[in-house]
Amino acid sequence: MADEKKLVAENVSGNFFVDRTCINCDTCRQLAPAVFADQGQYSYVSHQPQNDTQEVEAMRALLSCPVGSIGNRAKSKPNVAGDFPLPITADVYYCGFNSAQSYGGNSFFITHPDGNWLIDSPKFLPHLVKQFTALGGIKYIFLTHRDDVADADKYAAEFGAQRLIHRAELSSQPQSEIVIDQDDDLQFAPDFRIIVTPGHTRGHMVLLYKNQVLFTGDHLSYDVDEDTLYAHEGHCWYDWQEQIKSMKRLSQFDFEWVLAGHGNRGHLPLKKMKRKLNELIERMPSLA
Repeated sequence: MADEKKLVAENVSGNFFVDRTCINCDTCRQLAPAVFADQGQYSYVSHQPQNDTQEVEAMRALLSCPVGSIGNRAKSKPNVAGDFPLPITADVYYCGFNSAQSYGGNSFFITHPDGNWLIDSPKFLPHLVKQFTALGGIKYIFLTHRDDVADADKYAAEFGAQRLIHRAELSSQPQSEIVIDQDDDLQFAPDFRIIVTPGHTRGHMVLLYKNQVLFTGDHLSYDVDEDTLYAHEGHCWYDWQEQIKSMKRLSQFDFEWVLAGHGNRGHLPLKKMKRKLNELIERMPSLA
């Protein structure tokens, strides 16, 4: 729970506030960009909500904050827990309730007639268990890499789900049921292609769904303000040159959505997405 005795100095006055336990994961800025801003080392409340929509977005950010750094002094608060998982497009959802174990990484959920998928893991909470159950449970848990596994083992046990992870990341979930050994892309099921993208970590993988939605983990994300795709050399724990090679390989595939573990989601027309990805590939060598 956020502590009013630890307020960051930049908060504007009003009901919402951020305290000094913030880890600057950017979850709140993704969910409520009109309310929260980046100080550089942490987030803060730059504007209090100006309407019901912004208040709802700020409350969603409060619930999803992995470390409970956001508070709300209002006596009457909108009940937004039932909003999660939050629909993104068609059968794809954002789970919310980001976990501190994955440094606030995003996780996503797909409903599918052949079995539902969880991509990386949120906190293990009774509310999400109930919601996932109502949506048909979980058949597969796709783990992009070691950093964002969070409570995947608990969800696997709860739903009898099979976890997919690359061999190089297996130490983070050693009991995973399906281990990917190859470094080539794999058509796992008709709508699901696994693409191995070493760089951020040795066994990092992304998941391409229906040639439309790319779940990118920490490999690739979208900058809303700059309207561009980006990758972080400063957070590349394995090999930046390998990440460049992986990005080039990724350019062979079609997708219109980028849903990242860290960073904003992006939705662009196919041709524009291709162009933005190629622009990123051209920039990457100069970032090293």
